[in-house]
Amino acid sequence: MREIIDPAFDALVIVDVQNDFCPGGALAVPGGDRVVPVLNRYIQRFRELKAPIYASRDWHPPVTKHFQTYGGAWPPHCVEGTKGAAFHPALALSPEAIVISKGMDPEQDAYSCFQAQDAEGRDFAVSLGEGGIQRLFVGGLATDYCVKSTVLDALHEGFQVVVLQDAIGAVDVQPGDGERAIEEMGAAGASFTTLEEV
Repeated sequence: MREIIDPAFDALVIVDVQNDFCPGGALAVPGGDRVVPVLNRYIQRFRELKAPIYASRDWHPPVTKHFQTYGGAWPPHCVEGTKGAAFHPALALSPEAIVISKGMDPEQDAYSCFQAQDAEGRDFAVSLGEGGIQRLFVGGLATDYCVKSTVLDALHEGFQVVVLQDAIGAVDVQPGDGERAIEEMGAAGASFTTLEEV
């Protein structure tokens, strides 16, 4: 079914397309950079319609319980201000895109964009509410962690969610994690689309 973007109610959410999550990075999603050209086309469509675009980033302090060194599950990645934390250089973010940052609290893992804040310190949900946004089109990395957490939190908060199935990639720590995440998002009420349908 074709999805009609309504700039008054819809927003594009690009999750964590950062160097450390792409090939060569500290915590690379296999083939993670393949989402970049697809997301760039989504960005172009949302820009043409003057619909809001959000881009999230992990922005961890050097010392955080998120990292293995301090009891967490992951190797150090996306440390604030480092090259690894920068957006992928080919990601064509528009100047008006709203960057939201998460993971700054050393006591929190913060997978979901709903734990992120914009440059003014506003919570993501507050920013969406002020913009009258009701539906989120979500793509990025990784399907089985930050994308899934964001989608499930959005549904819990009462937003409609459309997952950009051609613009996500999974870590697959356990084989099949990505497919299971897609099933979980669908069961929770998310719908799915591709560029051909937007």
